[in-house]
Amino acid sequence: MILEASHIEKKYHQGQIIIPAVNDVSFSVEEGSTVSIIGRSGSGKTTLLSLLGGLDEADAGEIKINGKNICKFSEKEMTNFRAQNIGIVFQQFHLIQHLTALENVSVPLEILGKKNVEKNAIEALAQVGLEDRAHHLPDQLSGGEKQRVAIARAFISRPKLLLADEPSGNLDQKTGQIVMKLLFDLVEEMKMTLILVTHDEQLAQSCRVKLQMANGFLN
Repeated sequence: MILEASHIEKKYHQGQIIIPAVNDVSFSVEEGSTVSIIGRSGSGKTTLLSLLGGLDEADAGEIKINGKNICKFSEKEMTNFRAQNIGIVFQQFHLIQHLTALENVSVPLEILGKKNVEKNAIEALAQVGLEDRAHHLPDQLSGGEKQRVAIARAFISRPKLLLADEPSGNLDQKTGQIVMKLLFDLVEEMKMTLILVTHDEQLAQSCRVKLQMANGFLN
């Protein structure tokens, strides 16, 4: 198993009100599998993905990726582990606005202290058809181009696990279909494991395993 989550819980506090976002979630994912987590807005699926990517801390439970319990990592350890083992594609792209496409894609390799960063980043942009946009800033790119840059960034270190949070949610239907085909093709080509969060039933059916999330519970 590439991922094993055991009894994960996450609660948020709004004044005196406690909001349980993730409730006692346990599941495992086989290496090379594609998994969709489908649910309505507010079901807890994005919070769960943030916990799996080490972007947020669980209140309880254990998350093992490649046999390592990420819940015990320091912030620095998590950053390094994520750069090497986990790719993340966000609905809002999360590109660094003052960096070019090339520089955004280079970030994971810079964190890892790799050599030939620019060469590898250009090759990653070429894989998503954007080598000619390498020196453009995010504001100079369309929504579909921004998401392709984000995909290149997520894939560049060839992580074993890819987490995707509504990756076509901010795109029109046609562009979204193009981007998702690209993402699935790259996952298959690089033999990655994919966990896809979506509210799109058709997109969820594209994955081998389909899980449902509601009110913080996963089944």
